[in-house]
Amino acid sequence: MSPATRRESPGSVPGYGDPVMDDDALVEALAKAVGRDAVRTDIDVMASYSRDMMPLAEAGRPRAVVFPADVEQIQAVVKTCASSDVPIVVRGAGSGLSGAANAIDGCVVLVTTKLNRILEIDADNRLAVVEPGVVNLDLRGAVEKHGLFYPPDPSSYDWCTIGGNLSTNAGGLCCVKYGVTTDSVLGLEVVLADGSLLKTGRRTVKGVAGYDLTKLFIGSEGTLGVITKATLALRPLPQVPATLVAAFGSPAAAGTAVTRVVREGIVPSLMEIMDSVSIEAVERHLRTEVGPPGCAALLLCQSDAGGEVARRELAAVELACQGAGAEMTYVTDDLAEGQMLLTARRAVLTALEVYGTWLTDDVCVPRTAIADLITGCSVISERHAVKIAVVGHAGDGNMHPTLVYDPASADEFARARVAFDEILELGLSLGGTVTGEHGIGKVKRDWLAKEIGPIGLRVHRSIKAALDPDNLFNPGSMFSMD
Repeated sequence: MSPATRRESPGSVPGYGDPVMDDDALVEALAKAVGRDAVRTDIDVMASYSRDMMPLAEAGRPRAVVFPADVEQIQAVVKTCASSDVPIVVRGAGSGLSGAANAIDGCVVLVTTKLNRILEIDADNRLAVVEPGVVNLDLRGAVEKHGLFYPPDPSSYDWCTIGGNLSTNAGGLCCVKYGVTTDSVLGLEVVLADGSLLKTGRRTVKGVAGYDLTKLFIGSEGTLGVITKATLALRPLPQVPATLVAAFGSPAAAGTAVTRVVREGIVPSLMEIMDSVSIEAVERHLRTEVGPPGCAALLLCQSDAGGEVARRELAAVELACQGAGAEMTYVTDDLAEGQMLLTARRAVLTALEVYGTWLTDDVCVPRTAIADLITGCSVISERHAVKIAVVGHAGDGNMHPTLVYDPASADEFARARVAFDEILELGLSLGGTVTGEHGIGKVKRDWLAKEIGPIGLRVHRSIKAALDPDNLFNPGSMFSMD
């Protein structure tokens, strides 16, 4: 069946028509592929695996959820579904924030969490080979024992999996110095739509043979294949970080400080920003002060360069902050103090739950436009009477305006939905992008089309059609094939 003939809408199977197999036959075929205990069709289980953490994205009802234990079982599931014209939605831990792992009606949800082995840690070549179900924090802990460091650290690093990180090209707090997930990937193994196993990349530091297929699959959100193995580049374990916190009377002053730090060529290992709404929520949640009274913006920086180098880096950051009008600066090389300050930053989403359900956006703007984004979000907040807290990675301009609403109020939800889109529009108008690290998924499809334009969309569709001609994998996510 040609992808162009398939109707695509969130939550529904894109024009699949009558299934080749009825449910009983499909379940029997899947059980043969992965074992009967690894196929679940109970309504409660299927519901719990049908969506990620994005409340705006619709989710459909799958025909089954499968839990393969190895690559051969994944290949068997793919072949079974392909022969039966049943779409596959791949899922990891479900920590995503774009609806990319949300089920569509009639699909099979393929869960990769059983493939959770760290297959190799090669300390001499500074690399690790892992399966997609490995939890990010578990990998970081394992390589740390070898004096090594895996940099990508999404906020959900204590439960998100490497497969999901790869599929969304996840970032985190350390991106300003170490980059996003793709910057730490040397190669992949991927099951394609015909069930064959593609190996991309290599174990060497350098290599330019052929197209960079590794980067093609990173960030593809499960639309091109199922990632079953990754070879990851590691770094030497950083030094114990020193920490700086600076308080500002306005977002503009904090934005100026960020611009000065960047212009001076200072690259801290972490540079985060919190607006007044975030600060107030965290102080209430942790029952402690994280900034002086009336603080409108807080900048949090760390240097993991160690010793005198770290002191010089943070001294330069402190001068930049003071020159931008910081009302308070504080530097510490005490690890416990630094961790306490970082806890305040990581606690923002949890802290906001006291006000209602949170809905986090994800826009990336030029670092010179951070203050404009924060100010613009304040305007949007007032216009729609929706609380918006802005927190983000100031070092690379990736901001997370987070809306809070009462889930029991249809009116509040509707206003939050409008505000969410207006923030995306604001981000684009400031020369930014509609996602810095969470991905497009099913909630930002129209925005991807707006950002990349018709030619970019045509190229995306051509790549999808070449690798997945029958639109087997995650149809309707990222973009439609119409």
